[in-house]
Amino acid sequence: MRETLLEARHLRVEFGDLVAVDDLSFELAAGDLIGLVGPNGAGKTTTLRALAGLLPTTAGTVRILGYDVLAEGRDAMPNIGFASDTPPLYEKLTVEEYLTFIGKAYRLDAADIDDRIGFWLDQLWLAERRHARIRTLSRGMKQRLAVARALLPNPHVILLDEPAAGLDPGGRVAFRRLLSNLRDQGKAIVISSHILADLGEYCTHIGIMSHGRFIEYGTVRDVAAGKGNHRCRYRITLAAVLSDAAARLAAIDGIDALQVDREEVFFEFRDDRAEAAALLQRLIAAGLPVASFSPMAPGLEEAYLRSGVRQVD
Repeated sequence: MRETLLEARHLRVEFGDLVAVDDLSFELAAGDLIGLVGPNGAGKTTTLRALAGLLPTTAGTVRILGYDVLAEGRDAMPNIGFASDTPPLYEKLTVEEYLTFIGKAYRLDAADIDDRIGFWLDQLWLAERRHARIRTLSRGMKQRLAVARALLPNPHVILLDEPAAGLDPGGRVAFRRLLSNLRDQGKAIVISSHILADLGEYCTHIGIMSHGRFIEYGTVRDVAAGKGNHRCRYRITLAAVLSDAAARLAAIDGIDALQVDREEVFFEFRDDRAEAAALLQRLIAAGLPVASFSPMAPGLEEAYLRSGVRQVD
């Protein structure tokens, strides 16, 4: 049985009359990586800051390796690595000076600090900026430096708020690999991101948030498929463009969420093989020149839209 590294129970955070996090509960074991998605004000950043012990909770508890982050912070904090979406960095220091300061704050051995700095700067493709002043770094570089700072003490629990912000496509690929490696090392990771396609590649769990609550939570596979969802999105390709294709399709019972883009057609229909076969016969009977017909594998974008949340920040 895997060890539980992070446990949140009935977490609630209030700011006056505003309830930012409302009765949130989940736990992560070694190797779990949960992605938080949701619109502005959903409570993602507040949740991460509460998990890190940076915000007092109105109710509920957060435990890291069994330690209460508020009552037993001295024992819990060395096991937490946190990087915010707007990292507070010392702009006048060089990258090396800043990370050396962080290492000393964690009372790491001097030789160990130097080795770790070299390792993480290489992993986060910042090695060439080791002696650069932080104020000269781009936004993406600062974001990567914040991640290096969070990982330097080798924490068991890693909390990252929009860490891919400002990264170019190549940087996103490298960052996905880094997160997958950390997950495989047995870290417990919570990450917020609006890049749903990326989350599906490295997360083990997904939490879709709205108004401080999970409206969907589970493994990536379960959330993408939609627990209890008996409908599927289909794609067909027509052999020729038909001006009345949309009208012919709309007249077929059971087809919803219809989109027609010249030869490409997308719609929702019942997730049943026998009924799909019967539908194909009806499409052909309706005079539609179907060149290909296939169900689409469920993805996180579809799960997000299906949840009813209208915007991802």
